[in-house]
Amino acid sequence: MKSFLTFLLAMGIIVALGDAYCWTKVYKPREAQNGCMVNGKLYPFGRIERTEDCYRCTCSEDGLRCCSLFHTPVAYDKKNCKVVFNKESCDYDVVQKDDPSKACFIYARVG
Repeated sequence: MKSFLTFLLAMGIIVALGDAYCWTKVYKPREAQNGCMVNGKLYPFGRIERTEDCYRCTCSEDGLRCCSLFHTPVAYDKKNCKVVFNKESCDYDVVQKDDPSKACFIYARVG
């Protein structure tokens, strides 16, 4: 039991320190003259703290780099729980299927 708890603690630290899912779009010369387009919305050059789709981005004339603000749950009680995306908190909630007001324990997430 003690080694199992140590394992869970180690996994929690690894998940907390892991990078979020990131992507990059490189622009051709003069392609981004007024800012960067993210899912149909134009954002100004510079740092974008939070897009409508829950990404943090950096926009420049050279390109766009975005990283998710959320981590996807991958280890939880899939028989009794379900994953719901919460756009306000930019994160996934894992709740009981029978009573969505009750949260489920998440063992691991990926970015």
